[in-house]
Amino acid sequence: MIRTIIFLFNMVGVLSINLLLSEDVSLSVGVPSEVNAGAEFDVELNLKKGSIESFARFQQDLPNGLTAQVVDPSNANFTFENQKIKIIWLKLPSEKDIKVLYRLRVDERLKGQFDLKGFFSYIEGNERKSINITSSTINIKPSLRIDPNLIVDIQEFQQMVPVQPPVSLVAKNVRCIRQVPSLIGTANEYTVNILVNKGSTEKFAKIEEDIPQGFKAEPVHTKDAIFTFKNQKVKFLWMNLPAEQRFVVSYKLIPINKDEGKQLTLKGTFSFIVNEATQVIDIVQKEVDLSNLDPKNIEGIIASVPNPTFSSTVSQGGVASKSYTEPSVDGGKEIEIKYQKIEGKKQVTSKRVFDLKPYMLEPEKGVYYRVQIAAGHKPVNIKQYFKRYKIPQEVRTEEHEGWYKYSVGSFPAYKEARDYRVNLWKTTTINDAFVAAYNNGTRITVQEALMITNQKWCR
Repeated sequence: MIRTIIFLFNMVGVLSINLLLSEDVSLSVGVPSEVNAGAEFDVELNLKKGSIESFARFQQDLPNGLTAQVVDPSNANFTFENQKIKIIWLKLPSEKDIKVLYRLRVDERLKGQFDLKGFFSYIEGNERKSINITSSTINIKPSLRIDPNLIVDIQEFQQMVPVQPPVSLVAKNVRCIRQVPSLIGTANEYTVNILVNKGSTEKFAKIEEDIPQGFKAEPVHTKDAIFTFKNQKVKFLWMNLPAEQRFVVSYKLIPINKDEGKQLTLKGTFSFIVNEATQVIDIVQKEVDLSNLDPKNIEGIIASVPNPTFSSTVSQGGVASKSYTEPSVDGGKEIEIKYQKIEGKKQVTSKRVFDLKPYMLEPEKGVYYRVQIAAGHKPVNIKQYFKRYKIPQEVRTEEHEGWYKYSVGSFPAYKEARDYRVNLWKTTTINDAFVAAYNNGTRITVQEALMITNQKWCR
């Protein structure tokens, strides 16, 4: 009797799934049977939409250790957040057959087997219909390039809090390659193309290049970075890196005296965040063609560059320092923690106490914005420390999530704060300032503030 009930229940389940899809609607998920740990692979969705025309949605849960980026969304809105891929059409394209392509990257520490699960839903005849979808099984070949003790089965990886991988592993795929600058036209102008392979980095990053005297620089392609040229330095600054795994930025060098030929020697660095610390690698110059973005061509260029070495900042006077960046903040000058070895003398620890009460940030009513210019784990003498930057606004501080955060201004509109931030970039040496949002004195995200006040975001 029990077996009969279970059989009937299973039959009902099968019938319900079949009823949810129209006869002329189908969706298939194309994946490879085997992938390499540390590598990327493409997933292809093929939708035969039949007679449906309006809203449709595909959602897929990725196992921990996989990340996604869109390749061809086919007019859909593609997002990847909290290990969920969401592909949404408010109105499906007119074509009967629709293909969506996205790319997954596998953490280099993984091995084992997994499949990709998701569901597709759509509206037909004012009725919502959906079906669960599972891909064929995918096998991960373990990497031979890392310590075997770091490798873990992907199924076990889902049940554990992974040990933070060393910086050398997380950042080993990061590359920054400059194509040998090429002359354009007859006015001794140069185009400079730079390829960024971002690896596992997502947040704050910066390209900085020293430009020879006699040239000025103008942006060509910035990939949504903030571009500045000041004191013979070109800078591309991202609060969040582009979604693409690799991309090219470019700028143009223009000789001030157009009739005079100049010898062009460039030197630059790429800075990014790993494990809450800033890492810096040199930009490598090569005889390559970055106008050809074919994946095979780019893979070959990246493979031709050795693993980078990571440098730490050394302050003036030979005092080594380690800089830290707040994980929840994408910018702001970092106040360094300095270490100095004292030889031949007994080391005495003294604690300097600064009276911060006159400088503490007071809450204001409603939603407002400030521009954060620095953050550090220890308090500083505000009057003395920020005097060097000649900031016209009064600097205030607050304690937030274990940090002393320093900010200026109070702006009711995001655009006003944004404009003041840009002005700081141009008139001071603080080029990492960013906008922070508050609601009745409590920190909120800028996105929340914009939603509350119905304001528009502007870059």
